[in-house]
Amino acid sequence: MSLRVLVVDDQGIVRAGFAAVIDAEDDMTVVGEAGDGAEAVRLAAELAPDVVLMDVRMPELDGIAATRIITGRENAPRVLVLTTFDLDAYVFDALRAGASGFLLKDVRPAELLDGIRVVAVGESVLAPSATRRLIGHYANGTTVAGTGDGSGPRELDSLTGSQRGVLELLATGLNNAEIAAELGITVGTVKSHVNALLRKLGLRDRVQATILAYDLGLARPNPPGAHL
Repeated sequence: MSLRVLVVDDQGIVRAGFAAVIDAEDDMTVVGEAGDGAEAVRLAAELAPDVVLMDVRMPELDGIAATRIITGRENAPRVLVLTTFDLDAYVFDALRAGASGFLLKDVRPAELLDGIRVVAVGESVLAPSATRRLIGHYANGTTVAGTGDGSGPRELDSLTGSQRGVLELLATGLNNAEIAAELGITVGTVKSHVNALLRKLGLRDRVQATILAYDLGLARPNPPGAHL
């Protein structure tokens, strides 16, 4: 079954370009196009896409506000934000609004298509520069720490020790295979832990889990010079 994609951008030529790339794929189809956030909100409800490809700066209603409305609904589609502007405010606001990913518009077609497929199955995708700065944001800010004895805040009480360990590694940007290698367990076990911790914490995906881990002080930024 083809992935249903809604393309949202205030520039017609940009929408047409994205739509052409997506429609050329056997496993995807563009079900609609919107030129502003208000239209995106309406079409997302009418067309029930699997993924919304969302611009940030648009008239009527910007992409951040539209994302917040769309992802707040029941059976919401995944939102992948694309923008020309690689700015911290856009990255953080988009993710906190419920977006499952953030890519720049100059991304290669293959990476765009991969990003759509990734978010469609409940994973998350971030441009490398956004990932680095997301971590750096918490390195320079104040986190809401736990008790200070390593026990963590109350929000994490429902997690098992294994799930909490997976969350800590997930928040550093490791994928499932890398987490499995780090902990000496199978990839399947990692997936089970990730699904369980997302369910217990009421989170949509790995992006939200990463933000929560840093907000609660469970995860710590890599030291200066560390590889991200």
